[in-house]
Amino acid sequence: MLRPVLRQLRLSRSFATSRAVRAQAQRQTIHSPKIEDTPIVQFVRRKIEERRKLQSELSEDALSDEDIRRVRKIKELEPLQDAWTEWRHAKQSLEETLPLLNDPDPTMRSMAEEEYTTLSETVNQMVESTFPTLLVPPSKTSHLSAIIELRAGVGGSESALFAADLVRMYTRAAQCHGWNVTMLNSNVLESGGMKDAIMEVKGEGVYDALRWESGVHRVQRVPATEANGRVHTSTVGVMVLPLTEETEPSNNSDDNLFTMDEIKLEVMRSRGAGGQHVNKTESAVRITHLPTGITVSMQDERSQHQNRRRAFQVLRGRLMDRKLNQEMIERRDTRRSLVGSVDRSEKIRTYNYAQDRVTDHRLGMSLKNLTSVMEGDALQDFLKALQQRHHDELLEDVLSRQ
Repeated sequence: MLRPVLRQLRLSRSFATSRAVRAQAQRQTIHSPKIEDTPIVQFVRRKIEERRKLQSELSEDALSDEDIRRVRKIKELEPLQDAWTEWRHAKQSLEETLPLLNDPDPTMRSMAEEEYTTLSETVNQMVESTFPTLLVPPSKTSHLSAIIELRAGVGGSESALFAADLVRMYTRAAQCHGWNVTMLNSNVLESGGMKDAIMEVKGEGVYDALRWESGVHRVQRVPATEANGRVHTSTVGVMVLPLTEETEPSNNSDDNLFTMDEIKLEVMRSRGAGGQHVNKTESAVRITHLPTGITVSMQDERSQHQNRRRAFQVLRGRLMDRKLNQEMIERRDTRRSLVGSVDRSEKIRTYNYAQDRVTDHRLGMSLKNLTSVMEGDALQDFLKALQQRHHDELLEDVLSRQ
């Protein structure tokens, strides 16, 4: 039905004309039969038909195991059924409004154009957003926090300085989201750079937001010690790991990441800065997961117990990250672009100070505001784009199954 609002009667002729132009453009898009033929609409239609078939197969007697399975599937498809019903209703209303766009009464025609525009936006929004949201399965890691490991790579002291810059960038980005950051371990050089660092970032959705930061980050800039003003290229390796609350294996663990029989535990005296505590007690811990050879060392905490707990946290994160990436590769072994996006050896981003530009090579996206990225603000643009890219690839994977 048309919305009988009085403000429609006060529309000027010029406004009505501009609305008519927009409505004409949308008529050519929305009323075209192509929208009915889009892969996502066809997929949703098949799912609705599948739900209808399951309902018809339910027995009238006591529920069997097969009936229970059908009921569960019907329930899962209920939100999609509701969205499909709403979409069909909006599409029907759109078609019913179409003849009124040529009504000889200017007032009626203007009201019809307003209604048509609103319905067109609804139809488009549901195809572009609502259906994809319902079809893509929810993330199994959306509740996880993250551990960020950074290691200086090519470039010597300049690489270590850039590693310290990235630590600050991730700290600032976390603060923008209201996440909590704790430095678990760090190897700070006299220059102020960091040879390596391990950060804990806690908050809802942290891992899903930051996981795509894993890879090689490249910086191109003139070092402060460069007398001739030459641009140097340095790299820092970043690894983002899922953080779980459980720190050591237990009989109740449901992920089966490791058992204590697979662990080699060593204790030793701490090294480096730390005052009188250093070299006095064996508080440093090194654990090795024998099947994979993964080794984690922790010495920043004051007690062996705390270092042990932190080390097991990092080990669990590395093993879970390994498991998640392997599952991703197995599910999408034909999608080389997605596999490459989690390759630790791939240069994923370049920070060019001379040109004030940051480029993400996976997205082909550049921002001409390096300072804002390093302050953590503009980094959000990359994070959102990477999450959207991942969502689109998941949707493509879902649509390709049938």
